Amino acid sequence: MTDENRGIGGTVGPPWSVDLLADLHAGVLDEAVANRLWPQVNADPEARAILDALDSTVADLGALPMAPAAPMPPEVATRIDAALAAEVSRTAEPGRDEPPVAPVVSLDSARRKRNRMLGWGAGVLTAAAAAVVAVAVIVPNGQQGDGLPAAAPTPADTSTPPLSLRSEGGLGSALGEVSGVRDFGPLGDEQRLDACLEAAGIDPGVKPAGVRPATLDGREAVLVLYTTGEFAQFRLVALSPDCGPDNPGLLLDKTVGKGAGG
Repeated sequence: MTDENRGIGGTVGPPWSVDLLADLHAGVLDEAVANRLWPQVNADPEARAILDALDSTVADLGALPMAPAAPMPPEVATRIDAALAAEVSRTAEPGRDEPPVAPVVSLDSARRKRNRMLGWGAGVLTAAAAAVVAVAVIVPNGQQGDGLPAAAPTPADTSTPPLSLRSEGGLGSALGEVSGVRDFGPLGDEQRLDACLEAAGIDPGVKPAGVRPATLDGREAVLVLYTTGEFAQFRLVALSPDCGPDNPGLLLDKTVGKGAGG
């Protein structure tokens, strides 16, 4: 329970402590204290605005479990498919023992875990609402239009160490390592990659699922990964770093993953 005197300047009254108003709103203050504070709060427009914001935020948070789930981002689905295809290729290698059977999870145990999570979620709604309101009240209006701090910038593409691959066997293991990566390596940038793809007869307008430098049979290369529309199956292209409009430099163009060679 929040001390009724916890506020700005140590007094109860304008300017009101958001913590105190949140506790009053949640009904956790002593009944006598709450009965004394409600008339003062109701008479203060600023306090009423904070309580209205708490009402709205609690309602929004409470509606989250009923809201339709957002579709999985395409790049996430691509990475999952790539990981599955890599695992299928790995477990299908000649001479490899059968993979162990996945552990079976008790349905009752899963339900108990779910119920614990639901109970915890209901308990934090008011605390989350108070945090949202506190940010809106405390952060100066001079920041972005809604008073919230600017989102952190998306990190720039970073260099990745080259993979070492052989054109005959083991290509499937590269799928999870290439998917989601965007490193043009010795090609430098997307424009150079597009020129090489076009020279190799590959449509540069089709967005790849990943780009990463590698060595293929000991030769320096840049791998380009494409989805095929088939579950856990991909097209893997390798280009030589000296490729260009007059030199396709196509080292590899192969379907890899479930039901494919490599």
